[in-house]
Amino acid sequence: MIFREVEDRDLVGRARRGDVEAYNHLVSRWEKRLYNYLLKLVGDREDALDLTQEVFLKAYQALRKLEDPSRFAPWLYRIAHNEAYSLLRRRRPEEELAEVAPPWAVSRMLPAETALAVAGALGRLPEEQREAVILKIYEGFKFEEIAAILDCPVSTVKSRVYTALEKLKEALAPIRMRGEAG
Repeated sequence: MIFREVEDRDLVGRARRGDVEAYNHLVSRWEKRLYNYLLKLVGDREDALDLTQEVFLKAYQALRKLEDPSRFAPWLYRIAHNEAYSLLRRRRPEEELAEVAPPWAVSRMLPAETALAVAGALGRLPEEQREAVILKIYEGFKFEEIAAILDCPVSTVKSRVYTALEKLKEALAPIRMRGEAG
């Protein structure tokens, strides 16, 4: 990971000097992870694709405003967070949140029943807790990076993650018990 941070910093520096290929390299490096993050937030593939393109466009236009080029990833995810929540605010009046598990929830690594139960439990968490868990568990960010993405104190991030994990543990306890009984 250290090498990647150095490479991101170097690529940002080159992109700032007008090297479009350097920025394209950053896009290809981060687009899949960013798309998956946005898909988990908005629950719609087309919206996630549109948002991914919008985020990279906005990031390119604002690249000179990035104070610390080695913090490109948290900065990029902050832009993604803002864009996703703008979309969700616009969409909310016309849609009610579905009780059905979102399509991103089913993992090839878990039995379908367990994956659906995890997705359902995640979907029932408050938005702030769900996003903190997604950034920590699914995206692998450090608490300090999540705090920068969500624009809140590290203590708030830790509280959201640990509270959410407790709720998930409680919600999924019946599944675990069934697995042990079977």
